[in-house]
Amino acid sequence: MPLLRQLPRAENAVELLDAPPSTPDLEETLSDISRLNHWFGGARVTRLHLVRLLGAPRAERVTVLDVGSGGADIPIRLVRWARRRGISFRVIALDRERRILEVARRRAAAYPEISFVQADALHLPVRGGGVDAAISSLTLHHLEPDVAPGLLAEMGRVSRRGFVVNDLMRSRVAYGLVWLATRLFAWNRMSRHDGPLSVRRAYSAREIRSLAERAGVSPLRIVRHPLWLRLAVVGYLGGGLRPPSDPSPLRLRGQSPRSNGRGAKRGLPCAK
Repeated sequence: MPLLRQLPRAENAVELLDAPPSTPDLEETLSDISRLNHWFGGARVTRLHLVRLLGAPRAERVTVLDVGSGGADIPIRLVRWARRRGISFRVIALDRERRILEVARRRAAAYPEISFVQADALHLPVRGGGVDAAISSLTLHHLEPDVAPGLLAEMGRVSRRGFVVNDLMRSRVAYGLVWLATRLFAWNRMSRHDGPLSVRRAYSAREIRSLAERAGVSPLRIVRHPLWLRLAVVGYLGGGLRPPSDPSPLRLRGQSPRSNGRGAKRGLPCAK
């Protein structure tokens, strides 16, 4: 049936959020993304697989790196979840765009467990094995096949336990449903443009396995969540939740975790 056939990937397409946009548009579209992540399972998918990856640690502090964090809505929800369960939880929210980080920092002001770093996801300023796990949401599809393996390789390099990549499923059904959702629940023109285009830019499970092979990360599990139109990629690296001897996992080249990181390498479109 035509509706069940997979769409061809939209190569080299540019989303409006990659520009970057004006500050009012940026504020509004990040709010749209947060709302859509809440109502359509984006945050739940990441949390589900992250918890399975880490187990249920309570005695040790857990540090998670969110690559391409955008407005930090997923770090905020993860911290709320950890607080309710008494888990010592830290999230390092990383994005390449200074203005996105400024918005995220304001929204996360009540969450000291979240720190912010401006950097390029293809050159993460984190030492090898410096965090327990790395996550990303709606980030992989922004990268073309020649550089996308670099994201997976970097997430694997910095993580002790593994990583979780959460992105959209690519199909005609997903395209139609995301188009409808962005008309009903998104207020900004950028969200209405970028949402359906993100579906067309997303990678299929077979394409992701090929990217992972090139990145040299394994074993890998890919889980489809058709109800939420999401594809979760979980990389298992093993190892325990051992606190690092150096209390800071970051190699910051002269910047602090809450700095703007001016001068950081660029190369990754903004996260969401």
